[in-house]
Amino acid sequence: MTGDGPPRSARQAELLDLAYRYALEHGLADLSLRPLATAVGSSPRVLLYLFGSKEGLVRALLARARADELDLLARLREASTEKRPTGLHVVAAEVWTWLANEDHRALLTLWVEGYARSLVDPDGPWAGFARATVEDWLQVLAAAQPPQERHTPVGVARRTLVLGVLRGALLDLLATGDVERTTAAVHHQLASLGRHRQHDDAPPPRPDGEPRYG
Repeated sequence: MTGDGPPRSARQAELLDLAYRYALEHGLADLSLRPLATAVGSSPRVLLYLFGSKEGLVRALLARARADELDLLARLREASTEKRPTGLHVVAAEVWTWLANEDHRALLTLWVEGYARSLVDPDGPWAGFARATVEDWLQVLAAAQPPQERHTPVGVARRTLVLGVLRGALLDLLATGDVERTTAAVHHQLASLGRHRQHDDAPPPRPDGEPRYG
């Protein structure tokens, strides 16, 4: 998914910021230009002029949501390069800590809405949003993996599994608000991943069946 390019004017940037705050509170499902325009101190005519159409405005709002997502991922990449040792399960735990933060609930709900709508209406203004976000998250998880594992079938499967755990737990959290239960489940699965990784990295046993050390 791509946006509509940089804002054409300071007024457009200002209205996009205000409209984004409105969307975080009210969602995109029943977005109507008239109440939105009233909330942001504008008019439907001005919004249509600046964004081309209601669909153009929705695309701009989703691009803004994805920009926030990419900013998060960039900060996670920077943090992971400063820490040693690190790894897929470590970075995934940091991602979950951010996802479980109540301050981010509105943004995550908007992400999920855009994700779902891009699946059921692939030709709408949210076209490609789900695929783009999946690729974004897989990239940051891949960066946390050892280079020798990153492009192997096992490496791809591991980060795909981690992404599935994070997204599934996020949907559960957004539906129930149960941070404690979902966090415990995520940490349990990530700890299991870490143990499996250590097992896979262990040297093969000797012919007599005893493990090799050193």
